[in-house]
Amino acid sequence: MTGGPSAGSALAGPALGHTGAVLSLRLSVPGSLTEDVLTLLRSDDYVTGLAVHRGASLVPPGDVVTADIAREGANPVIEALRDLGVHEEGTIRVEPVETWLSRTGLEAERLAPGASADAVVWTEVGHRAYGDSELNWTYVSFMVLATLIAGVAIVLDSPILVIGAMVLGPEFGPIAAIGLALVRRKWGLFGIAARTLVLGFVVGMVVTFAAGLLGRLLGWVTYEDIVGERPATAFIYTPDRWSFVVAVVAAAAGVLSLTSARTGGLSGVFISVTTVPAAGNVALGAAFGAWHEVSGSLAQLGLNLAGMAAAGALTLALQQAVWSRVPARRRTLVRHRDVLGRPDW
Repeated sequence: MTGGPSAGSALAGPALGHTGAVLSLRLSVPGSLTEDVLTLLRSDDYVTGLAVHRGASLVPPGDVVTADIAREGANPVIEALRDLGVHEEGTIRVEPVETWLSRTGLEAERLAPGASADAVVWTEVGHRAYGDSELNWTYVSFMVLATLIAGVAIVLDSPILVIGAMVLGPEFGPIAAIGLALVRRKWGLFGIAARTLVLGFVVGMVVTFAAGLLGRLLGWVTYEDIVGERPATAFIYTPDRWSFVVAVVAAAAGVLSLTSARTGGLSGVFISVTTVPAAGNVALGAAFGAWHEVSGSLAQLGLNLAGMAAAGALTLALQQAVWSRVPARRRTLVRHRDVLGRPDW
């Protein structure tokens, strides 16, 4: 074999980057904008691997430009590309790079302020927010199924089914989008997310209400099943200060998961708040005339939604405040690098 261990160690050494530290930009650019785009990308210290394919773009007619950029420095570059009108006349595609080997790329990532895992790429977050807030059959179906499972959980007093309903519910997407809309002043997104959230819950509760009436007619569910002792699920209709605290903490964790692309934390968010179970109890309480159950569950639902929306907005506002200082910090680092020279590898 040729190369030997030294060749392998050269590749697997400090030039190996970690997942998500670098983003790949692919731009379809009209010919009239290509030179401006190249000048912009060349001037940025955190852009690496720049290439242009002349005449490769058919729609729009023009060129394809590709570049890698440290995640922490992506926002100013994307905003500058938007200012040039690239997104109006062409296309800006942003993708995370799962695995990469590049000394210049690693240098750019190391020089960028902060950690890549903490960097918020607002275009990425906004794109996901719009996608998660779309009112479609899939969203409504998940909400209906989750609310029905919550209804069964209430009848059986089953905490396992309550957790299943929490995990299945898709409501956190539009809740996080509302927080983003408030922070970034995207009122169109706010309207889309609020409509999806409200209509999703309304449809889920209406279907569960109808299912409750059917169960009552068939004799499968009785009034006592709804108003009797339910030690395992009583928290659904008895909100307290801890309900708000949990909603706030869970939403903050959920927003951090979304903005950092570490979605593993979302499962903990889903099983921490009782939005869907509360909606299911509202529907069943209305079907059986148990109005104290309805009022308690509505209070629980409102408390959770308000806490989650407020915490999501505050978390995003804090992240925006922190990352708004990045360009100034980047200039300081660049001057420091110019004085001291390139890092010692």
